[in-house]
Formats: sequence, structure tokens, C-alpha cells
Amino acid sequence: MTDSAFAMGPGDIVQLTDTKGRHHTLVLQPEAMFHTHRGALSHDDLIGQPEGIVVTTTGGTAYVALRSLLEDFVLAMPRGAAVIYPKDAARIAMAAGLRPGGRVLEAGAGSGALTCTLLSAVGPHGSVVSCERRPDFADIARANVSRWFREDPPAWTLYVGDLAERPWEPGPLFDAVILDMLDPWEYIDTVTAAIRPGGVFVSYVATTTQLSRIAEGLRDDGHWTEPHAEESLVRTWHLEGLAVRPDHRMIAHTGFLLTSRRLADGTVAPARRRRPAKGARGEETAREEPAG
Repeated sequence: MTDSAFAMGPGDIVQLTDTKGRHHTLVLQPEAMFHTHRGALSHDDLIGQPEGIVVTTTGGTAYVALRSLLEDFVLAMPRGAAVIYPKDAARIAMAAGLRPGGRVLEAGAGSGALTCTLLSAVGPHGSVVSCERRPDFADIARANVSRWFREDPPAWTLYVGDLAERPWEPGPLFDAVILDMLDPWEYIDTVTAAIRPGGVFVSYVATTTQLSRIAEGLRDDGHWTEPHAEESLVRTWHLEGLAVRPDHRMIAHTGFLLTSRRLADGTVAPARRRRPAKGARGEETAREEPAG
């Protein structure tokens, strides 16, 4: 294939990276200009050129030009609510078992970062249903998703309102439900009714108090496998000849992921066979659980 097959064009989201690793993101438009304190650069210098070229501003600063990856776009997108970081979004997609043609429900939509990941995972023949209580956040999410996909994806439906209203009904059950909200335990009944047997529930929460409440809520509900909790940490490394060492800064705690799977109706999960920590759930509750 010739370089022209990979040419950047109007509407492409492009990331410019300077020699110090600093990034700038722009959407290519004919006759538009990119301005920094290091000089200006015409979009026309990029349009029609292949990815991976080096362009120079009027002030002499060189940039490598590449189409943005979704990770780049998420970190640079306009925000209403805080975005779910790429490290967590990738883990959510894997933990939820998403595949092409899958059907997934998310609430809230926030700034649309996770929505883009979910839509990419299920593909054009899948379905993503998003619920967002705040109209201003919904507008930002819609703009970001449309910007990334260059359209309102046909596989996406965005409802403005509360998850408990169940605006998707009637409709098929979901393969996965993902909640990014302050009080996910308040919606366990809604999630239980929305998800198919074997489907995956993922809750993204910021604090250990929230983590405990949603875990205990799922246990008390009785329709779920034993909850699993984790967090993801990403540490970059410095590479300079033989000077190979971890960087001094890392992307550490951003949130907890709790996952569980829906049991079939009428199924009772076996009792957990581990001794709870002393005082963790109260003496009376602790005595009820078999020690193993």
C-alpha cells in the first residue's frame, strides 16, 4: 500500500508530540492554524500526509504527528465529570467479558470516556445503553463520543434520567452492567432485573466505604457470586541506555473495581468458607458463617 492510503485528512484527531514528550491534540480542518508560544503550524501541512511525519512550527519547534489513540483522546477530552482512566476502562472491558455483538448497560455516562471503550469492544453489531442523571454531563458525553466516532454511533443509546426508571425496558437482558456512581448499592434490584444469568456486574467506586457497602449489598441480595475487588496501578519506566529504572511518578489509585456474576433464578450460592476478620461484620454475623 502507498503512503496515500494512510494519509491524515479533515476531521482526523491528531496528536502532536514535541521532543520533551509534551502532547497537543487537534482536529484537522482545512486552512486552520495551530498556535503555541513556540510558533504556529498550518493544518494543511498535515492534511494529505501520512502518519508519523515530523512537522515544524514557524518558531522552529518539531512535532511528531500521529492520529490519536483512544487513550490519547480520553486523557485530552473535554470533561464534565472526571473520566475513567484508560487503565481502568481497559480492565473493565476485560472483566466484563465484552465481545463483538455484546449488550452492555452503563450508568453514569460521565464524560463519555468509558462509553467509547465499551462501544469499541461490542462493535457496530452490539449495543451500549448509557444512563446519565445530569443533562450537562450527558451533553459532554454525547459530544465526546460523537467526536471520537465522527457520528452518533448507531449502537449507542443515551438516556438522561435515573437508572431506577429503567428506560430501556422492554428489551433484551444485558450481558454486562457497569455502574460508575456514588451509591451503586441503591440500584442492586435494578441491576438484578436487567442482567442475564451469568452476566457480569462491575462497580467502579473511589473509597473503601463504598466498596464495602456494594459488596455487602450484593451478598445480602442473594442473586450474585462472591464479589471480587481490585485496583490497577500503572508505573512507567525510564529508558536511557543502560539506565533502566522505574519512573519516580506513577498512576496509582484512581478507583476500585468490584465484579460479580448473576446467578440463575432460584439458585442459592454455597456459603463462603473462610473465617471473617474479628469484628469485621459483628459477632452474631461471624458465627453464622462456617469456618474452613
